[in-house]
Amino acid sequence: MSAEIRITDAWLRFRVYRNPSPSLKETMLFGVKRNRAARVVEEFAALKNINLNVSSGDRLGIIGLNGAGKSTLLRMIVGIYPPHYGTVEVTGKITSVIELGTGMDLELSGRENIYLNGTLLGLSFREMKELEKEIIEFSELQDKIDLPVKYYSSGMYSRLAFSIAAAIKPEILIADEVFATGDAQFIPKSLKRMEEMFEFSKILVLVSHSLSQITQLCNKAIVLHGGEIVGRGKPDEMVDFYLSEIAGDAPLKRTTPL
Repeated sequence: MSAEIRITDAWLRFRVYRNPSPSLKETMLFGVKRNRAARVVEEFAALKNINLNVSSGDRLGIIGLNGAGKSTLLRMIVGIYPPHYGTVEVTGKITSVIELGTGMDLELSGRENIYLNGTLLGLSFREMKELEKEIIEFSELQDKIDLPVKYYSSGMYSRLAFSIAAAIKPEILIADEVFATGDAQFIPKSLKRMEEMFEFSKILVLVSHSLSQITQLCNKAIVLHGGEIVGRGKPDEMVDFYLSEIAGDAPLKRTTPL
């Protein structure tokens, strides 16, 4: 079965609460009424009118400045942030290598977290049982796997989280700046596994500040700016557009209608 991501007229809004917790000093100086008035809820569009189709064989790179909406777009595709308007339709099993370890329970052991995260990724107990040995060996945590995760170092935690995600053969791989994961000696190993996941996946959607990685790994690219897609095309063309129109001081000239 082919894989596909189809986003149509999608908008995503976030709420910002101004001064939600005034200090005691502010309360005494300005009074209760002023503090209540200060608790204003403001909304802003994190993503605006996103239209995007990604099909089997596509390797899509997403380019943009910090705060442009790149990671937010990935989270919308994965389903962490459903759009307020428009639709996001995904055909195929997604493996996301973003926010590694989000589903970890610090009170549970590493082994128990393997099964917990497998459930969150949509795999059965039987499927995770088949992957358990591979995950433990890849993480190099054989002697620590039955300790509660709260006793893990940050490197051990990252290794386990990455090993769980990397054990699943994805149809759609969503990756966000994950080329250096875990301890220094673990990084070459994780890089090699990421390359294998890239090759296996039917669709790759990649966010990276390394423009050379975008041109090397992707066959399509979009440029996000202010939550909007302002350019789409071949990776080398989009890198040039980004460097000349976004990263520099020149006025923005869109390469694609919205």
